[in-house]
Amino acid sequence: MDKTISNQTHASVKKKLMKRNNLQNVVRFLIKHLTHTEFIGAENLPAEGGILIATNHISRLDIPVLFTTPVRYDITALVADKYLKYPFFRWFTIMAGGIWLDRSKADFSAFSQALTLLQHGRALGIAPEGTRSDTAELLEGKPGTVLLAHRARVPIVPVGITGSQSVLKNLLKLRKVQILVRYGKPIHLPPFSYENREEDLKRQTDEVMCHIAALLPESYRGFYKDHPRLKELLAEEI
Repeated sequence: MDKTISNQTHASVKKKLMKRNNLQNVVRFLIKHLTHTEFIGAENLPAEGGILIATNHISRLDIPVLFTTPVRYDITALVADKYLKYPFFRWFTIMAGGIWLDRSKADFSAFSQALTLLQHGRALGIAPEGTRSDTAELLEGKPGTVLLAHRARVPIVPVGITGSQSVLKNLLKLRKVQILVRYGKPIHLPPFSYENREEDLKRQTDEVMCHIAALLPESYRGFYKDHPRLKELLAEEI
């Protein structure tokens, strides 16, 4: 009996993976033929092991674009549960193995699922801003990404996406949009100090956000455009 159940479970998992792989191939085909998308610095992604991929969020297409991330085909993402009311995004998230996140509260269930996934060596996409920017400019980051990275003991790879906010309106005009996805080097956060935990949390969140900002054009940097740490990072690049 146990062997039969085990075989059925294995077959079910294999079927889900096959569906996910097929979806990934379809999305990759569509992005390739409907946009000019370039992935820059993908070699900065560790080939294996738990990793948080922290990105700016400017379009509903950011998730499908990240889903085709080179190197880490095992990637999934935390997705706001507001997309449950959109049939396509609901279907896509379920097929991609995404984790629904209730942003109106401290969603411990989503945090636990994300932690388990990372501890099993998966790649997880996350938007530290907590919501999509209507202006394409960076919003102030929230601490959830840093807390999750510490709890899972995984590095964070910053990502800057440009151009995805213009795809849909240009498709109606039969124009291809240039999308750039730039990956920075992994960030390994130091432990918090017990005396200044809240201060460290804010500082490390700013650190992650400034790394993302450094991967973006000036017009996208928004809240962090004048941050001293961003200026340091840009000076280091020069």
